[in-house]
Amino acid sequence: MQDAQLEQLARETGLLLLEKGLSMTAAESCTGGWIAKLLTDIPGSSGWFERGFVTYSNASKTELLGVREDTLALFGAVSEQVALQMARGALLNSRADLSVAVTGIAGPDGGSAFKPVGTVWIAWANGETLVAERCWFAGDREQVRRQTVAHSLGRLGAFCATK
Repeated sequence: MQDAQLEQLARETGLLLLEKGLSMTAAESCTGGWIAKLLTDIPGSSGWFERGFVTYSNASKTELLGVREDTLALFGAVSEQVALQMARGALLNSRADLSVAVTGIAGPDGGSAFKPVGTVWIAWANGETLVAERCWFAGDREQVRRQTVAHSLGRLGAFCATK
């Protein structure tokens, strides 16, 4: 996915949020704020983007989003349970209507047989619904992160269309 495609996806997300009168927040680990950056590049995004959390370390996930230490210890940072807690925590610690949360292994190291490089969990929340999806993205670090951003925004659009 090219930069122009990501920018278009961000614009479409913003238009949909504006049309629905909703705001969103992002809790990002492996993308390091890329979702928030893309969205805030759009003039007027303050009307629908409430805030972003870059929670790269486990401590920041706990301190800023309320991810439980026992969840991290039991399942690891790259897990459905942590992604869901990140999405819920982002909503609880913001004034947003919707959240997206990402946690994954972008590489080049950090992977294992059970969680190879390219494993990413993405979660979306809207106060009523909380869902997560495990993805496997191929490529180098940048490609994994880029695909994570695209998938997160693409599904967020569908998610907010149901609200």
